Amino acid sequence: MSGFEQLFPGALPRLVMFDLDGTLIDSVPDLAVAVDNMLLKLGRQPAGLESVRKWVGNGAPVLVRRALAGGIDHSTVDDGEAEGALDIFMQAYSESHELTVVYPGVRDTLKWLHKQGVEMALITNKPERFVAPLLDQMKIGRYFKWIIGGDTLPQKKPDPAALFFVMKMANIPASQSLFVGDSRSDVLAAKAAGVKCVALSYGYNHGRPIAEESPALVIDDLRKLIPGCLDTASGITLPDAVQSPNGNAIVVVTRKLWMKVIKALARWRWRA
Repeated sequence: MSGFEQLFPGALPRLVMFDLDGTLIDSVPDLAVAVDNMLLKLGRQPAGLESVRKWVGNGAPVLVRRALAGGIDHSTVDDGEAEGALDIFMQAYSESHELTVVYPGVRDTLKWLHKQGVEMALITNKPERFVAPLLDQMKIGRYFKWIIGGDTLPQKKPDPAALFFVMKMANIPASQSLFVGDSRSDVLAAKAAGVKCVALSYGYNHGRPIAEESPALVIDDLRKLIPGCLDTASGITLPDAVQSPNGNAIVVVTRKLWMKVIKALARWRWRA
């Protein structure tokens, strides 16, 4: 049984909202290059790909602070130093996105949803200036009617403001909406908005299995949402439903052998 069949029996969601980094695209290689360039210009040692992979997901300012701290906890980083480093990082990241790729199954899933008439939106903590050009470069920008960046609204995920805004613009209730992401911030934002959340196991969750956050569903390929798209009999198994902390049943989709249990409007964009 596909993800949509499990979460929306007999129908499809009318609105699907997606996170970007770690959900639709793997942008860490380019982010790591920008972080390391920033650190080198500041006379520090580069952080490397794997460290940056654990630090992303909460927006550029937090990523920069974590890089300066050398870890997730950035509470001791000087605000003035962080502000200057952020300027260096933003310039470095704007120069190239050549290492960023779209995850397998993403284009197929977006195309299928578009053909079904499902409205789609993108809600990311990435600064807005980078989002639309990157989507166009990846050739997936045309699928999203609404794009909300990390600085589009005063709040960013895990605050649910962006989800509420998009649902209001679409005139679609939470009960007929879905959020797809890969991190704790995504799951928390969806839960706060009253929206079911599907989480991707391959994304960026600071090194922690995303299943620990109790989303409604965990999958390892976006195509597993689509009825009949993948051979689920050979590709996945369904364990017993487990109870989330609030008492709601969740389903974790795994591989054949058990997989490692794993944003007031400032402005908005209409895209055809």
